[in-house]
Amino acid sequence: MTQPEIRADDVTWTDPTCPVARTLDLVGDRWSLLIVRDAMDGARAFTDFQQRTGIARNILTDRLRRLTERGILDRRTAPSGKRQVYSLTPAGRDLFTVVVALRQWGERHAFTAGEAHSVLLDHRGDQLPELRPTDSHGAPMNPDTTSVRRER
Repeated sequence: MTQPEIRADDVTWTDPTCPVARTLDLVGDRWSLLIVRDAMDGARAFTDFQQRTGIARNILTDRLRRLTERGILDRRTAPSGKRQVYSLTPAGRDLFTVVVALRQWGERHAFTAGEAHSVLLDHRGDQLPELRPTDSHGAPMNPDTTSVRRER
């Protein structure tokens, strides 16, 4: 399996051996995840991200720079030559499952019954099925049926 090209020279790891902690250190603040979400939804220009999130310009500038430096977003000059456009790198695209998991958790726990919210649809217009971890034989897994060990 090919490793994504994440550049993290400037990161101080919260828990150096934990993949969850390292991921949060790279993209864990809400603005960064919302920028990644919007890039997945087609945002490309600074103004796209600002209009969709309502984020302050200075914070957006910082998060776009950081996501680009860390290899999650790619920045290029638009064909017009007048602005920069952003796109997800392969490592950024790998965050899709994380964003879907956060979305589905939010659908279950952040809204009251019947409260309106956006829905993620597949190419046929159907809502995505609920993500659930399974073991190597397809059996459902949960915190009681998994464990963590350190790899060397």
